[in-house]
Parts: sequence; structure tokens; C-alpha cells
Amino acid sequence: MNRMEINQVSGKLALLLSLIALFAVLTGFGQAPQADEGTGAHIFQLDIVALVLVLLIFFVSADCSQPLRSARPLAVPVAALVLAFGALYYLEHRR
Repeated sequence: MNRMEINQVSGKLALLLSLIALFAVLTGFGQAPQADEGTGAHIFQLDIVALVLVLLIFFVSADCSQPLRSARPLAVPVAALVLAFGALYYLEHRR
């Protein structure tokens, strides 16, 4: 695999992992508040760790001569992560 293919695969994987994180948090709205963390919380935590590693690979393999074009594939994953962390904040502090 060349550098561009690695960047494309890691961008798609970042999208998948961010959507999994969002889904893991949204499943918490269908459950009653728990005293301890459940399986969804552990899935979310492991997913975020994996996402950090994938983003590291994405940035290392990015084309630095075109920064805006290289960062464009991260728009949807970043939006999904903002929604996931916002929903997580709501579940932890408001509910």
C-alpha cells in the first residue's frame, strides 16, 4: 500500500469508529441510569482509543502540501464525535 491508500483507508476507518462511538452513546438513552459503567461505556472507551491511533496514522500519511484537501475527510467523523461527546455529557450531568 502506498501513502495515499493508507490515508484513504484510515479516513474511512475514522468515520466508522466515530459512528460506532456515537451509536454506543446513543444506546445509553434507551437504558435506565446505572450506578456503574455498562458495556456501552467500555465499548465507547475502547473505540476512542482506537480512533486516536487511526487518526495518528491518518495525519502521518496525509499530504502536507494540500492541508485543506487532506483534512476534508475528517469533517463527518469530527461532527459525529462532537455529537457523541455532547450526548455523553448530557447523559452524565443532566439525566
